[in-house]
Amino acid sequence: MFTRLGERSGLLAKARLAPPYVFGGSTRRRLLFAFLVLLWAPSWGEVGLIVPAGTPVRLRLLRTISSAHAQSGDPLEFMVLGDVSVSGFTVIRAGARAWGSVTAVHGRRPLGLPGVLQVSADSVEMVTGKRAALRAPVQFKGHPHFLRMTAEALAAAIIFLPAAPAALLTPGSNSVALKNTEITAHLDADVSLAAAQLPAASDPSLDELLGFFQPRVFDAHGREGDIVNLLFVAQQPDLERAFARAGWTSVDHSKHLVAWHLFCQGTHYTGLPMAHFFVFGRAQDYSYAMPDPSSILSKRHHVRIWKTDFRDHGTPVWLAAATHDVAIGMQKLSVTHHIDPQVDAERDFIGDNLTSTHLVAHSAYLSSTQPVFKATTTNGQPYYSDSRILLLQLGRPRTTAATLAVVSGERPAPEADSTRVMPAPPAVPGQSPGTP
Repeated sequence: MFTRLGERSGLLAKARLAPPYVFGGSTRRRLLFAFLVLLWAPSWGEVGLIVPAGTPVRLRLLRTISSAHAQSGDPLEFMVLGDVSVSGFTVIRAGARAWGSVTAVHGRRPLGLPGVLQVSADSVEMVTGKRAALRAPVQFKGHPHFLRMTAEALAAAIIFLPAAPAALLTPGSNSVALKNTEITAHLDADVSLAAAQLPAASDPSLDELLGFFQPRVFDAHGREGDIVNLLFVAQQPDLERAFARAGWTSVDHSKHLVAWHLFCQGTHYTGLPMAHFFVFGRAQDYSYAMPDPSSILSKRHHVRIWKTDFRDHGTPVWLAAATHDVAIGMQKLSVTHHIDPQVDAERDFIGDNLTSTHLVAHSAYLSSTQPVFKATTTNGQPYYSDSRILLLQLGRPRTTAATLAVVSGERPAPEADSTRVMPAPPAVPGQSPGTP
């Protein structure tokens, strides 16, 4: 066998290698043989890893688009929300860019028909710098106005019958895809990468996840509003149990029956709905309120909560925005609640209130990666903050130290591996923390 191989290979022929059973030649021959084996053997860098077609990639839209202004072909940018790992290797980094476009636009139309947006993510940057093709057709629809159109037609018929058909011209709403809306794309084809160029997969810490949380909520038109100032690490039953035990009320989700409830219950109506605000392109999952007994409708503590796709040590992470309604008044020609501009006081009230239930296992203040010291609500009311986020872990405590701190009424320091603390700034008389 070795004779035939030597005849085919000039290198082996020159080396004049002996068969292995008489491999007692010189050291030079042995070294040359080892060198040739290493030269011909495939290196680790050439070992390919196949990232299969259909691998999901979670993306976040980086700007708000509307069917009122967008045009087919407009370019779009996305950000990857979490590491994509295959066989123990990270193939797409969280924070990587992805690209796409608006593929179709239909404006709002008569007969109450809403606007429609179709978008697609087309490619994403792999950890090696290579671009991979994606498929992610997504459609956004506005709200139809059929009921509104019908009501207007009936009203017009009662007043002046010939005018009734004009109500059929009532259009639906525009379609809006809000900034930070999350979509899931999939790789369009298999992608081959060299394993030696790939980092090992690892779970991100909560501290790293903070950079992917938006600092403020949006309304349905894309206007920024309340600050996100609370973060819960909790299983869903633990979250619900903590707020129920602390005396909070889950408010009504729909506004359609508000007039009926006010007629029946008057000023004792505690389930007055909250406006829908958006994080990740979704309205809040929970709306909790604690009305002031002396003025139930106009004064109430309230908080909106969104579940994220992130987990800390396997436990779901929730974001929340809390403000304190202190009065009802006019703002931009509409009746609305006025809030206490010192929003940090509401954040701390909720922390103390939930801690009193003995269901808080751990708490800490985290420094925001996108500080908001002074801003306005969606309807223009100013507020001020030190821009810290209060972390509350609900349920069974992880450490004895955290348990003892909660029982004693002290707020424990965060765990070194998953949180970071920013000390409270000194108070300035007559000025909100963080106010310029």
